[in-house]
Amino acid sequence: MVTKKIIAAGSIAVMATVSSPSEARTPFTNDVASRTQVLALLESLNADLLSHPSATLTLERWCGEHGLAPEAKIVAHRVKGQDKPLAAEDRAALGISADEPVRYRRVQLACGKLVLSEADNWYVPARLTPEMNQVLDSTDEPFGKVVQPLHFRRQTMSADLLWSPLPKGWEMDAPLPASGQGPLAIPHDVLRHRAVLYNEANQPFSLVVETYTADVLAFGKR
Repeated sequence: MVTKKIIAAGSIAVMATVSSPSEARTPFTNDVASRTQVLALLESLNADLLSHPSATLTLERWCGEHGLAPEAKIVAHRVKGQDKPLAAEDRAALGISADEPVRYRRVQLACGKLVLSEADNWYVPARLTPEMNQVLDSTDEPFGKVVQPLHFRRQTMSADLLWSPLPKGWEMDAPLPASGQGPLAIPHDVLRHRAVLYNEANQPFSLVVETYTADVLAFGKR
């Protein structure tokens, strides 16, 4: 019962933890209270991403609210020289034939020096404007910002927590991890979304797979 009270208090404390990003922070520690805060934060980010069409703009808000960089601006760094074919089932999700041209773009979305997300993006150039295609071909501008004039909506196909700081069933008295010395070890990949973007005519034009990194938690705790 005492442990559950600690967990509940930790969850409530998250609101206070994220409210003043300018305050000095320390890394999350390897204890139940920190693990609970981290789980609550990951679930909060996941819910925020699911409730907004643009992951880029959502990350920009997250960066600003949590003081991850002096300026809350997401910059896309193209990862060039890579190509991934689009699977047949994914072509079906986009409603295109086997020979319809598709372009692939891989980017790292960074706020300041922190890479918050690594995204694979397949899109149908015929369903974008020539101006959008030109910007996507020649710049590192984030995809979500470039296609914003389409007033697109996002349909999430899957949203997976790749790592949990607490074991499954912790709320039903499953054994909790023993506390340890030093910072909490957080893996590089923590969350992954797979989604299809649709324009105002309800026509799919892009498939995105976004993998969010431990840097979304880089602000630490008080």
